[in-house]
Amino acid sequence: MGKAIFTNKAPAAIGPYSQAIEAGDFIYVSGQIPINPSTGEVVEGIESQTEQVLQNLNAILEEAKATFEDVVKFTIYLKSMDDFATVNDIYGKYLAEPYPARATVEVSRLPKDVLVEMDVVVYRK
Repeated sequence: MGKAIFTNKAPAAIGPYSQAIEAGDFIYVSGQIPINPSTGEVVEGIESQTEQVLQNLNAILEEAKATFEDVVKFTIYLKSMDDFATVNDIYGKYLAEPYPARATVEVSRLPKDVLVEMDVVVYRK
């Protein structure tokens, strides 16, 4: 097992898992949902939810001394593919070329009935 990574600047895990695990040159960040870590509440609307998820991921990456530039793989889970363009536009503002690999899938339900969840894999040289 690798080293667990934790920050109070992102929501605590809501189950038996770590916010992230560092394993060798890789960091595996668990799926983040749009919970505001200050309030513990889910933010409303797809735009706000997408921003909050990316902010939560960024907080964990910062704790791991990494950035979005180190991310090699994103997985985005959407409640509805109708939100794809909105999420894609917001997501794109956090990244620069070369962009990481990505998968985006529509799922029937997410924790706390949120609209979006994302996880990432980081590679550090």
